Amino acid sequence: MSAGSLDGIKVFEFASYVSGPFAGMLLSDLGAEVIKVESPDGGDPFRNWGKQDYNGTFGSMNRNKKSITLDLKSDEGKVEARRLALGADVIIENFRPGTMERLGLGYEALAAENPRLVYCSISGFGSQGPYRNRPGYDTIGQAVSGLLSVLTDRKAPQPMGVSLSDHLAGTFAAYGILAALIARNTSGRGQKVETSLLQATLAFLGENAARFFEDGKIPSRATRCHRAQVFAFIAGDGLPFVVHLSSPEKFWRGLLVATDRELLAADERFRTRDARVKNYDALCAEFEAVFQSRPRGDWLKLLEARDVPSGPLNTIDEVLADPQVLALDMRKQLPHRTRGTVSVMGNPVRLSATPPRVETSAPDLGAHNYLLRRGST
Repeated sequence: MSAGSLDGIKVFEFASYVSGPFAGMLLSDLGAEVIKVESPDGGDPFRNWGKQDYNGTFGSMNRNKKSITLDLKSDEGKVEARRLALGADVIIENFRPGTMERLGLGYEALAAENPRLVYCSISGFGSQGPYRNRPGYDTIGQAVSGLLSVLTDRKAPQPMGVSLSDHLAGTFAAYGILAALIARNTSGRGQKVETSLLQATLAFLGENAARFFEDGKIPSRATRCHRAQVFAFIAGDGLPFVVHLSSPEKFWRGLLVATDRELLAADERFRTRDARVKNYDALCAEFEAVFQSRPRGDWLKLLEARDVPSGPLNTIDEVLADPQVLALDMRKQLPHRTRGTVSVMGNPVRLSATPPRVETSAPDLGAHNYLLRRGST
């Protein structure tokens, strides 16, 4: 077995749902021992989002981990949690600000006795400011940060089918934890890492914000589509696909050749890139009719032959059958106690010397409580 980048790092995860568990999972893929601390009365609420022996929602966030149960409402549970935390390299928590402090498990209290501790707190809105005590869930983060305004039509708004803010917060949390672990190698001391759904999602919107700082115009979903020359079409067989022309003129020329519409190059509405941005809707209308004449597979072959950036708008089943995805070996099958095997999506990062490992399925609630009884954690 190859060494992991974080072999020997012990993480205790006092977190549920997505943001904290996703951060913990990223670290576990890199070799950290991640021990999930759960309430004995059901554990992480995601455990109940499906079948009791295993469900994909919980399983997708908690592979490679161990599970112990502690009642943090009891004095005994708090004492044991503190004992564990004092032996940790990393703590991850995603309670509302102040909760861990009330439990005697805040950063200042633990770092006083474990100065090497890296302590990561993830919240909805951050630890300061007027919103600090508000409940923060993914769609709230998307909406308050402005992300949802560039993903949907504000006149007919629709929430998204993926927890973007949660995953972004988890990703940035793992990024901060890794930075703190590297800094500890030099200083010998840990530190507190903080992020929130709001901060992480705002950072993700950096391009949109920079444009607003520059020209004062409020971006919408259409803003980037027009500027980046991004299009979505329906082919003659009813199947959707996308085209992304970006900036190089060769892609525009290739599109014209692939669709036998080279005369459009002389049309004043489309002669330059700036003109095509200005007349985006008219350009869409021109090609919507064209693409109705053939099935999607034919168009994608013609576009690929002319090196036009394009691709099918895949559903998950289509993605998993795609030859490129198969070649990248992204679907991982893991052993499971009752089901034989379960599948998860693998880690997207390749490291030549210390590759990420995806080895065990999400643990049963309290499956590793023997560690508590033996005091070996």
